[in-house]
Amino acid sequence: MTHMESPPLQKIESLPRTLDDPALFINREVSWIKFNNRVLEEAHDRSHPLLERVKFLAISGSNLDEFFMTRASILEQQIERGDFEPTPGSRMTPLEQIKVTRREILPLLRSQRKCLEEELFPALARESIRIQKPNDLTERQNLALRDYFRREILPVMKKPDEEYFSGYISNLHTNLLVMANDPRLRETPTNVIVEAPTDNFDRFIEIPTSSGRRKGVDNFILLEDLVGANLDLLFPSTRILGHYKFRVTRNAEIDVIADENTDFLTTMELSVRQRRYGKPARLEYESSMPQHLRAYLAGSIGSGRAPQQISEDVQYEIDGFFGLVDFWQLLKLNRPNLKDTPFKGYIIPELRPGKSVFADIAAKDFALYHPYDSFDMIVNVLENAATDPDVSDIYITLYRVDPDSPIVAALKKAASNGKRVTVLIELKAKFDETNNINWSKVLSQAGVKVVYNFPKIKVHAKLALIVRKQNGKLVQYSHIGSGNYNSVTTRIYGDIGYLTANPQIGAEVLDLFHNLTSDLRTVEPSKYLLVAPTSLKSEILSRIEREINRHQEKGNGYLAFKVNGLVDKGIIQALYRASQAGVKIDLNVRGLCCLRPGIPGVSENISVISIVGRFLEHARIYYFRNGGDDEVLLGSSDMMPRNLEKRVEVLLSVPDPMITSSILRILMIHLKDNVKARRLLSDGTYEKVEPEPGAEIIDSQRWLIENRGIWHENTNPRPP
Repeated sequence: MTHMESPPLQKIESLPRTLDDPALFINREVSWIKFNNRVLEEAHDRSHPLLERVKFLAISGSNLDEFFMTRASILEQQIERGDFEPTPGSRMTPLEQIKVTRREILPLLRSQRKCLEEELFPALARESIRIQKPNDLTERQNLALRDYFRREILPVMKKPDEEYFSGYISNLHTNLLVMANDPRLRETPTNVIVEAPTDNFDRFIEIPTSSGRRKGVDNFILLEDLVGANLDLLFPSTRILGHYKFRVTRNAEIDVIADENTDFLTTMELSVRQRRYGKPARLEYESSMPQHLRAYLAGSIGSGRAPQQISEDVQYEIDGFFGLVDFWQLLKLNRPNLKDTPFKGYIIPELRPGKSVFADIAAKDFALYHPYDSFDMIVNVLENAATDPDVSDIYITLYRVDPDSPIVAALKKAASNGKRVTVLIELKAKFDETNNINWSKVLSQAGVKVVYNFPKIKVHAKLALIVRKQNGKLVQYSHIGSGNYNSVTTRIYGDIGYLTANPQIGAEVLDLFHNLTSDLRTVEPSKYLLVAPTSLKSEILSRIEREINRHQEKGNGYLAFKVNGLVDKGIIQALYRASQAGVKIDLNVRGLCCLRPGIPGVSENISVISIVGRFLEHARIYYFRNGGDDEVLLGSSDMMPRNLEKRVEVLLSVPDPMITSSILRILMIHLKDNVKARRLLSDGTYEKVEPEPGAEIIDSQRWLIENRGIWHENTNPRPP
């Protein structure tokens, strides 16, 4: 395969600056917000079907919520501890980072509002999809909604008693601050907090019509607007002076305190319950709210019952719609003409559902790129294992599991058929803790051995192993990938996996499972697996150094990485050294990137692009030219400190040269993208990649859909 040309062989000169200089690194929080801007760009992009544009707006809102629940909360905690030191690779203190992220977020909020009100709402209205206010409705519609409120909503709402005036404010719920005067309780007006019951109802309430439901017409009212229009039913003897919307975001970082005398499952259940009492991380209020009410909220909302002043740096005035994440609900509409055209993932004939697969996997390896390759093939492998009388053991890691999981069904069936099934389920998978706690109980009750006792480290590796007796010998079938064993996310995430009966890989995967089930006490060096937190970072660094040496010997050095995040300082510095040595480096970094490309004398040989499109780019692929002896790694790990130091992660060195070539084909298509790709500049901003004159127009995701399966051509059986 022909790769992009490297610059001529050059001698490493004296450095223009030390590679520890903070100016060489983009702040990770700012980089994250820049990523969210790229997500929002897709909501503006008219080439997407309308409801897909709405989806991107919802994702941008969800991402911002998560930023405050996690990253901003960590910075606030550092400030509370009196930690005023600049973070590694940054010249900013935590307080300075809070302020600079605010400066980045404010224009993002304005862009979200403009996109919604000036582009999406008019476009939705043209398709007879409207979100209306009570004043927009007919008297008959308002009466029908009032009756619905009285019958369905009012019975589940909190009653207006004394406790209600100082009650707990739930995370990410839209609330009403009501100015009320009830002489039965007080002679003076009182501030009453009313929570819209979004735990019980969708946020978008369908507006009834006199003629019944009409096809192609979808009109909604927001739940909080319906509540606000009927406050007299909630406070029948009270004079309502006014009401204003607000929303609180709480710290979602769970502080797990493991007690050796307490089961870790119980510990996690208690910790997840405590999340609802997390400290406030953001306060949003509508722009019409008077200043004295803003001050009241900022000083009254705390953690549990303890009030805590909310800093002005994390107070945001919202001029428009709260909680953009809830626009996901519009994706439920039966409007196929307003959504992406569905397609069926490619199915390799040897792995098609219903077919016995083990002989074919024993004959050759397979690399699967989802969603372009169907995940049904992986489900079929595990369903085969569940019923095959020669299979004795199944091992698998579960991080995020779909509600109606065919993988879990296969594992339960295997256990009922007498197989030894071992599942490592990560109870600390953020925002999936409760789901995974429930699945661990379901699997345990089905006779599966469930392992979850890793209180200090997450198991993020994506691994499965099947042990089968074949011709009198035990054969191990391994699957190593970047994606979760989740049949829902595999349709919307771009993920890569490797399926093999290579005996050395099987032995290494089995050894890793044995170590994981004994608290990761030892991980021996292996030929094919790079494992964090023990050896993965050092192995990546040694391969970058190897590329530098090969380039110094032969020239033509080249590296290409596809990752979600590039944050680790040591890895970035190694890439800088490779660039200084003349190695050409192409990076496809979807989200966080702290590396600054294009700095003379440091990173002028490094190019960074980000691709945001129909599918979430989630695959991790690492390519080292290695003097012509190509090496490709794939697996679960990004180049971030949390992946390299605080998680169990696995990358596989692909053993099959033909599959290495196929994976490179996929990687190079992404690197050639000139439709969805955005190029990172040295100042931390991004620009759209424009096609060169006469160049082929390549939207990498569209190309992969239209050419799905092509990368399986020319794969050859493993030599004897």
